Amino acid sequence: MSSTSIGRELKPGWLANFKYDFPAGIVVFLVAVPLCLGIALASNAPLFSGLIAGIVGGIIVSLFSGSEVSVTGPAAGLTVIVASSIAKLGSFEAFLAAVVVAGVMQIIFGVLRAGIIGDYVPNSVIKGMLAAIGIIIIIKQFPYAFGHSTGQYDDREDIEFLRHFGEDSAFAELVRTLFDISPAAVFISVLSIVLLILWERPFFQRYAFFRVVPGPLAVVLLGIGLNQLFSWAFADSPMLFLTAEKGQLVKVPVFENPTQVLQSLTIPDFSALMRKDTYVVALTLAVVASLETLLSIEATDKLDPFKRISDTEKELRAQGIGNIISGLLGGLPMTAVIVRSSANIYAGARTRASAFYHGAFLLIAVLLAPHLLNMIPLASLAAVLIVVGYKLASVKLFKAMYRTGTEQFIAFVTTIVAIVFTDLLIGIFIGSAVAIFFVLRVYHHSSITTVNQDNYYLIRFNKDMSFINKSEFKEQLAKIPDNSVVIIEGTKAIFIDRDIYEVIDDFRESGKYRNIKVELKHVDSKYLPLFQNLSKRRTNNGVVQETASGK
Repeated sequence: MSSTSIGRELKPGWLANFKYDFPAGIVVFLVAVPLCLGIALASNAPLFSGLIAGIVGGIIVSLFSGSEVSVTGPAAGLTVIVASSIAKLGSFEAFLAAVVVAGVMQIIFGVLRAGIIGDYVPNSVIKGMLAAIGIIIIIKQFPYAFGHSTGQYDDREDIEFLRHFGEDSAFAELVRTLFDISPAAVFISVLSIVLLILWERPFFQRYAFFRVVPGPLAVVLLGIGLNQLFSWAFADSPMLFLTAEKGQLVKVPVFENPTQVLQSLTIPDFSALMRKDTYVVALTLAVVASLETLLSIEATDKLDPFKRISDTEKELRAQGIGNIISGLLGGLPMTAVIVRSSANIYAGARTRASAFYHGAFLLIAVLLAPHLLNMIPLASLAAVLIVVGYKLASVKLFKAMYRTGTEQFIAFVTTIVAIVFTDLLIGIFIGSAVAIFFVLRVYHHSSITTVNQDNYYLIRFNKDMSFINKSEFKEQLAKIPDNSVVIIEGTKAIFIDRDIYEVIDDFRESGKYRNIKVELKHVDSKYLPLFQNLSKRRTNNGVVQETASGK
């Protein structure tokens, strides 16, 4: 059911919208299962942790969310941080402690009304970050797509894979993968990627079946069916089908009774709170997760057929609560996610109840159908994530960024390269620095106009003047010859920085020896206290005159 067919009348309350939200919850659940497992796989975390995050995101966050149609769960945008942070902190349990702290920070962000932080990160950097994550996700999935029998590889240097060629580097693992290829995994992953691409083509989307059934679910079912067929047809040749023993299938706990559910949960190692790097990881998670949430909420609001505006501060608090609970239960960090949110909207959801239902369905699946989940080939999940990674780093995105202009494209590419060769946080800082450089360059350009007639010079400030403009201002003043009259006019400037006044003061002092007369017009009213010490003589027309003698 598309968003255009749900009608324009919106009734308040979950019960009044049950007939819309319940089926939407089923659709989101079907999309979420492979994504929760796949994102945990890409994060080098226990697969069960992805399901826990999806359950908490659906059942808990939906109760406190500031958005009616967004869906929360483990996010592809956090996989790089999660994988590197687990390696950095030394254990998944220590990482969970950082997730709990990150949740507390997000609640603080919400209380401090930090919902606008996403507006202060350049779009070129955000898009570069997502593209870099997409590239890394694709590379990290090759071992699973080829059926590498180690299942998971040492990812201590996953973000720096091109710089490190040691025995334990991810690059070395990729090379080893080429010598350990499973034909069944390659067949399943390639066929799955082709199917996912075709699934979204207009020709297939004309049919209701392809619009209702999520492509990732179809890929998972296809993988299960093919691997079961291979295991039956080639029972005497284990190399021709995928097995759990070789780490090629999903592995989540199988519960015989409710008590085992609690026993299977991973408890955070709170002794990690005594380490400084735990708080660095927590702050990184909190900032990036909040940023991704705010961007997803902004996109979701645009898709909402009822054009409701989400409460971003409330959403940050809800995300914080969710991450605290997810961390305590052994789940991955989460954000509002645009893929599941889009599926939710297009399935006809009207309220937060649909997100709640999808979380409940995930819980039921974990409790009642773990055997089915454990039949899923990792190659199928790798195919889903490779397609997700390509969408984050598509050729279309590179072309679009190139068309936005040289400055935007350079900042975009710099962010990608910096993240791939260093890590996410450093890459964002480097990309932001490049973007800010271009902003300052534009701001610096044409901030001052200088005209003259004979020995009379007019220097006009075209905008607010800060330390950024100091070098240009000094260059203009250096061109003033001896025995001149200089009028510095600041009508268009609302604010003039202390550094600019100090430049004026220095120029006035040097002008004593060059017979330069300085007049300030509409500048004195914008000075800082430091400038009050300048000697000045106000005329009736509001012009401050200063002479070489200072009288």
